[in-house]
Amino acid sequence: MEQQLLVDTEHHMEKSLDVLRRELGTIRTGRANPAIIEHLNVDYYGAPTPLLQLATISSPDSRQLLVHPYDKGALGNIEKAIRSSDLGFNPTNDGTQIRIVIPQLTEERRRDLVKLVHKRVEEARIAIRNVRRDTNDHVRKLKKDKEISEDEERRAEEQLQKLTDRTIRDAESIGQNKEAEMLEL
Repeated sequence: MEQQLLVDTEHHMEKSLDVLRRELGTIRTGRANPAIIEHLNVDYYGAPTPLLQLATISSPDSRQLLVHPYDKGALGNIEKAIRSSDLGFNPTNDGTQIRIVIPQLTEERRRDLVKLVHKRVEEARIAIRNVRRDTNDHVRKLKKDKEISEDEERRAEEQLQKLTDRTIRDAESIGQNKEAEMLEL
């Protein structure tokens, strides 16, 4: 029972790390990365649709993204969505594809993005601690209902704390890697 509970908890904590990785992947680093724009919603025949469903996004070099829409009629809406996003890109439309040149990040913008990375890592830490709290509550309820002994409760809480500490270290490591990637020129 307690092992299955820890496996489930570890699975939920890993999901928090996956969300952190995905969110950090959308933060600009100065290098062209399709993940930066693939989450943008485009007004496609009146329905907000993720850009990834409307076009292929490629990176021919480290400073440029190419967006090839499946439907040429969506080209204008895709360009409009990219311009109106808070990413600061100025896309060029050549009639068949959209080319986005990634400008060099200023030092001030890098600092702002590093603060955003710290905020995302802190949100992941909070999510991980919430998973720990929920599992601890469940263990205490099992103890109260006399389904497990005090020793089992204590052992489960210790294992849970070790798992939490390891997962938080992983989240911080992911954040540090992203920060290093952003600060390199």
